[in-house]
Amino acid sequence: MPEPASPIVLPPSPTLSASQLTRLAELGDERTGDVGEVLYQVGDNDYPFIAILDGEVEIVDAAGNEIVRHGASGFLGELNLLSGQTVFVTAVVTKPLRYIAVERAVLRSLLYEDGPLSDVVLSAFIARREALQRVQGIGLEIIGPHSSDATMRMLDFARGNRLPFTWRDPERADDQEAAALVADLEEARLPVVRLPGGAELQGPSPGQVSRTLGIGRELAPREEVDLLVVGAGPAGLGAAVYGASEGLDTLVVESTGLGGQAGASRRIENYLGFPAGITGNELTSRAVTQARKFDARLATPYRALSLEPGNGRHVVRLEEGHEIAARAVLIATGAQYRRLPVHDLNQYEGISVFYAAGPPEAQVCGAERVAVVGGGNSAGQAAVWLARGGALVTLLHRRADLHETMSDYLIRELERYRVVVRDGSEIGALHGTDGQLEAVTLKSGERLGFSFLFLFLGALPCTEWLDDTVARDDHGFILTGTAAGATNLLDTSVAGVFAAGDARSGSTKRCATAVGEGAWAVQLVHAHLAALMSGTAPDH
Repeated sequence: MPEPASPIVLPPSPTLSASQLTRLAELGDERTGDVGEVLYQVGDNDYPFIAILDGEVEIVDAAGNEIVRHGASGFLGELNLLSGQTVFVTAVVTKPLRYIAVERAVLRSLLYEDGPLSDVVLSAFIARREALQRVQGIGLEIIGPHSSDATMRMLDFARGNRLPFTWRDPERADDQEAAALVADLEEARLPVVRLPGGAELQGPSPGQVSRTLGIGRELAPREEVDLLVVGAGPAGLGAAVYGASEGLDTLVVESTGLGGQAGASRRIENYLGFPAGITGNELTSRAVTQARKFDARLATPYRALSLEPGNGRHVVRLEEGHEIAARAVLIATGAQYRRLPVHDLNQYEGISVFYAAGPPEAQVCGAERVAVVGGGNSAGQAAVWLARGGALVTLLHRRADLHETMSDYLIRELERYRVVVRDGSEIGALHGTDGQLEAVTLKSGERLGFSFLFLFLGALPCTEWLDDTVARDDHGFILTGTAAGATNLLDTSVAGVFAAGDARSGSTKRCATAVGEGAWAVQLVHAHLAALMSGTAPDH
């Protein structure tokens, strides 16, 4: 059975200033609450932003376990207030309450206009979501065996969208209830997903879960737009902000979670304008909010299946029978980490082998021996973050010198947090029982004991859906510019189809570069649309 939530896991609410409370009062309604009154409960999807003037509110999980309390000048809520997603917790008045209630649409508008308030609220919402991800018994309950591909896809979906969840594996001997629940179900009806509020789905797609939670935009069978952006990592979000702000009808589709791999980065230290660094989650959450401010439409999870070039409009077909007809298309699907070429890797994935170091994974790694595999900045960031959380971290990479692939500041951080670095090390075999890693054997023959493995092994482009429609290099990265027979650096071999970010051949694999390419692509889109209007568009 899921464990109950631990007490006091959410960070205390930051304090709103008197002027901020006055501004909220001008836009909302002052209300009161008696002791014991429920302001909202698990599964609700239409509660207001609440700023406390006097009194106290207790936040509890579905079983009634206390998580945290908020008092005068504090406020309630987390990211679901902005996304429209159903709430994971319940708010109960514990001392006579006087508060300001501000409707969600009004709050969003205010956050766009009031920078200081936006900083306070967004930072708190993001921190609370990360804290909730560490708590068992909150959010989704995913019930299905590790051997079920559909179950593993659902877990990847939950992790990618930073949703709190509990996974119950009926193949584990200590969960007979889960085993009984799925015993009579066919593979096609797995996993069972229980949602906040009590709804239960059997064999749902990630899209069905997303839309049931209230966070998935429902697309029409056919949509027509000026600009379709495929991929919502830094390049795609950069294009969404600039495209929508400059008047283009902009739609972004993403197959997993908004933010891409950058959203899972524990700390980006070298992003311009953030001298203290910024988490990937916060950076991409702010970008999503900014894109919505300018009315860019963000639809997830929708996986692109094919691209059909057309005269004036290109058609991108999505799963579940949807198609998007766009005057211009930007491919910003990014890349994914390579899998380790060892036997039985799939038996460990999702249990003790991971491709991102998020709060759910870090929760089980404290004081454990952990290996991070890779020599790039993502591997370095993950190693430092896990070490700061108390894990005993070893970084394994295959080159002779880490300076060949990793930034100097991260190498210094590895030393600071006593991460052991082993050069020239490649894993040849994994050892463990029931998916729980116990040790690895290096290709040199040396055996090392590790309980968890985090893989950051270089990139494979997410471009297989394009087939031969757009020219790609031998590794699958999209050719652009002169290599594609085109004029501009981001042009592909198909006029009106552009590529930006990690999916583009020859791109610099840096977050800031991807954002810049996304913004630049919008200017090329404007030029293409003008050429279409004048009849001078190229047909390369």
